[in-house]
Amino acid sequence: MNGHTKAQYTASPVLEEKLRLRKALLDITNRIHAAQNIKQILVDLKDGILNLFNAHSLTIYVVDPARNEIYSMFLAGTQLKEIRVPINNQSIAGYAASTGKVVNISDAYNKDELKAIDDELSFDQSWDDKSGFRTRQILAAPVWYNNQLMGVIQILNKKAIEGIFSEEEISLALEIAEVLGVALYNKQRFERRRKTRFDYLIQHDLIKEEELESAWEEARVQKELLENCLMRKYKISKDDIGRSLEDYYRCSFVQYSDKAVIPGDLIKNLKRDFLRRELWVPLGKVDGKIRVVVDDPNNILKKDTIENLLKTKNVIYDIALAEDIIKFINLFYLTSDAEHSFTDILGRLDDDELSLEDDLTDELVTESDSVIMQLVNKIINDAYSRGASDIHIEPNIGRKNVEIRFRVDGDCALYQTVPFSYRAAMISRIKIMSNLDITVKRLPQDGKIKYRRPTGEEIELRVASIPTQGGVEDVVLRILAKGETKPLEDMALSTRNFKEITDIISKPYGMILCVGPTGSGKTTTLHATLNHINRPDRKIWTAEDPVEITQYGLRQVQVQPKIGFDFAAAMRSFLRADPDIIMVGEMRDFETAKIGVEASLTGHLVLSTLHTNSAPETIVRLLDMGIDPLNFADALLGILAQRLVRTLCGKCKEAYRPSKEEFKEIVEAYGPNEFDKLNIRYNSDLKFYRPKGCDECGPTGYKGRMGIHELLIATDEIKRMIQKHETVEALRNKSMEQGMTTLLQDGILKSFQGYTDFLQVRRVCIK
Repeated sequence: MNGHTKAQYTASPVLEEKLRLRKALLDITNRIHAAQNIKQILVDLKDGILNLFNAHSLTIYVVDPARNEIYSMFLAGTQLKEIRVPINNQSIAGYAASTGKVVNISDAYNKDELKAIDDELSFDQSWDDKSGFRTRQILAAPVWYNNQLMGVIQILNKKAIEGIFSEEEISLALEIAEVLGVALYNKQRFERRRKTRFDYLIQHDLIKEEELESAWEEARVQKELLENCLMRKYKISKDDIGRSLEDYYRCSFVQYSDKAVIPGDLIKNLKRDFLRRELWVPLGKVDGKIRVVVDDPNNILKKDTIENLLKTKNVIYDIALAEDIIKFINLFYLTSDAEHSFTDILGRLDDDELSLEDDLTDELVTESDSVIMQLVNKIINDAYSRGASDIHIEPNIGRKNVEIRFRVDGDCALYQTVPFSYRAAMISRIKIMSNLDITVKRLPQDGKIKYRRPTGEEIELRVASIPTQGGVEDVVLRILAKGETKPLEDMALSTRNFKEITDIISKPYGMILCVGPTGSGKTTTLHATLNHINRPDRKIWTAEDPVEITQYGLRQVQVQPKIGFDFAAAMRSFLRADPDIIMVGEMRDFETAKIGVEASLTGHLVLSTLHTNSAPETIVRLLDMGIDPLNFADALLGILAQRLVRTLCGKCKEAYRPSKEEFKEIVEAYGPNEFDKLNIRYNSDLKFYRPKGCDECGPTGYKGRMGIHELLIATDEIKRMIQKHETVEALRNKSMEQGMTTLLQDGILKSFQGYTDFLQVRRVCIK
């Protein structure tokens, strides 16, 4: 070889490594392009791509533009699981997708390093906590195709050395990202071309292709819907069926809810049998468009028919299972009990049958009595079964329909609309039921209805008719539920408030006030406290209007203001009847308040309610009424202010990480100085909850209500301040120094615990 060494003809180790890497890159490129679907790229080819890097872990995310998220799949045992990340600056992969920048981090736990990239950037260590894996380095690069974001590739933990990934490794990641961009684009285009309604189930390993074929064959033989066969035979959940249909039709999946508002004006001219046969039904109007659920939103002929019948092209089509569409139709047209449905009742009378004049004669009421009675009974029964507290019947002037709204959990929602020609007959029927004068239309009237439901249960309704503009009358019916006493432990009191309230109600004498607006649960709370101290050795008298909650061991009296038996008169009579404890429904005047103070000073425990906004304001209100400050200071034990907030549905509420702006807003509302004492910091572990909506709670995401409280204890310092007639602000500050949390603060604490959200707290609280 003329003196040349063998080594000179042998490739250097660096060159050999580059050749090996190039060959491996070419091999994985071919495998990526040969993959049958996106799932194979995400799961099966992940390890092959990881072998190109001297690293421990790799994740490939694919963009989901409809949800503004990136997602990936991984095997957990034999099950395929999905992970989703929002496209925003709060996570590392999300930041790469949001900004289109490469992120190269040496230590994911180093908050300063993350903040240097972006103030919002953080690392979610929950996966590390579950798996025991300790993340260090992270390299995340966006995946593009023709300026279109296709996903993100993320590599974790270098094997060899500390520090960040090298420039060569970044270049390799970008090269792989380029290959992935082309492959993901082609796979998505191919999958869009061959898409069937249940491809989503196959892609997410919820069912195999041969199982889908088998289900299709079985459904055809059994003459069963394929969706039902999949749910029955392969235990596919209804939610997953819905996601698959949403993915295919690109619209919303609607599940049946018995709380759906009956769209009376839309279905009035549609036949029930026709809708059942054609499998579609209108649900209502959204932003001026009619929302229709249908079994196949891609059926052009069916859509033409729908638009012709509804006389508009402004229609939003959503998908629902056939059985749910039939349930909606049954809800709108028929009921399971002996009553007639609204549509059935309305169909029995044409508009011509009723006079369009507002002056309804007695004869006309008698003629339509059976149908109108069914209509009113239906309204009351549905309101009671839905847990409504109030029924609002709101006629409009002219030829506009009558709107009927129910108040459920404190919020009014439309229940039904009734043709305008029914308004006079319906109002007259309610007046007859509540013994009101149907000839008086220009003055407000109050009455009561004792109503027996089809189940035999008797309920009472308080009725108020009020004349409104245009010569029509509104009617509001309050359902007086005969509730059972709740234990004090179930009143959602904080630990401090529960301890303090149980302490003051054990005192032998003094005054305890429960304050808040109408419908804030004051009576329920007072009955819970009475239940806590209701023993055979104590004589307890109550004066209420009306008596809604009955309790064994209490002597309960209903006041009758019309005959002069008001709260003050009831209290005077109680003092002659050897009481230990007196509960009076409301201190609405000076005389009642004065007798209450005197009774508490003469050895009785007095409980009452007042309509004030907060505990400190109550003191100033009573002093302004003329109550003697010295006597009141001696008598007062404590004041509990409360509100009711809607609680999140336990089945569907979802956790999320709040933005910095949202967190700062809550801190500001709570009070920065007081919030610091809670030791709650904005970090990756911080979780809030928000409503989502499911079949149990309807579309709202809320179910039920709970109390938030503000308990002022009459300490010696507070008593001295009462005697000096101090301001509301001074009383509040002193009470907070002594441990009182305001209504807003108590609500915020309950939102941190996941019971409600800040939006609901803010709605009912005044700062």
